[in-house]
Amino acid sequence: MTGLLSAEAKAATLIDALPWLQRFHGKVIVVKYGGNAMISPELQQAFAEDIVFLRYAGLRPVVVHGGGPQITEHLDRLGIESEFRGGLRVTTPEAMRVVRMVLVGQVNGDVVNLINDHGTFAVGLSGEDGGMLTAERRPALIDGKPVDIGQVGDVVDVDPSAITALLDAGRIPVIATVARGRDGLSYNVNADTAASAVAVALGAEKLLVLTDVAGLYANWPDSTDVIEAIGTAELARLLPSLAAGMAPKMEACLRAVVAGVPAATVIDGRQPHSLLLEMFTTEGIGTMVYADEVRA
Repeated sequence: MTGLLSAEAKAATLIDALPWLQRFHGKVIVVKYGGNAMISPELQQAFAEDIVFLRYAGLRPVVVHGGGPQITEHLDRLGIESEFRGGLRVTTPEAMRVVRMVLVGQVNGDVVNLINDHGTFAVGLSGEDGGMLTAERRPALIDGKPVDIGQVGDVVDVDPSAITALLDAGRIPVIATVARGRDGLSYNVNADTAASAVAVALGAEKLLVLTDVAGLYANWPDSTDVIEAIGTAELARLLPSLAAGMAPKMEACLRAVVAGVPAATVIDGRQPHSLLLEMFTTEGIGTMVYADEVRA
């Protein structure tokens, strides 16, 4: 009897997921991968299983990854100081060489292999490949004033043709966030920002941003209550007051939704199978950003 009840519970879970499987079948879903989910072996495995599950369920996932902890580790080994301003890494030419080596040469291959342990779909790419990502130098904003932080770029153009070709071939593109500038330099691009730009260029149905917190807190640090959903106008109002770590993530979600992506959600990457919980349950997790007119 216990086994039967367990089987019925599993069946009920699958049936509950049916509306979401129908809604997202054949749709592009862009996932920004980073934070603790990239470091913990348990979370790495759960992430890879989730991505392959999405692919087998008929979705078209695209992974965009950073590699902040790995970059910091390599810079420390080389005696190069890591400095952040306005939530963004100061990237000197010396640091940029390390960033490129780590993101493209190490982390990208690691993520590809992680996914391919569960289904040989993943193909690694760099934002520099085929002019996929074009960037312009961006400053950090500190107290409302722009501050130069070196070879840090903002994506100003996306050529999605290589990504689309891989998706059409049934592959899972895995993109390292290094971009080429029109000035010929390589740029370190914030992975949240890059994922947002890729989602817009692909006409994605959803952007998912993995982070190390439960979502956007309603009144941090006085409260840990998470805002379940927020409109673009309200988020734009709150954005200048957000902590440096959360600001790029919420800005990326805001940009994506304003540019036409139906929804963008910041989810807790510390929770195993957080992608599936967000995609295939009514409750979802994290904080979803939506266009104001959707709920008007």
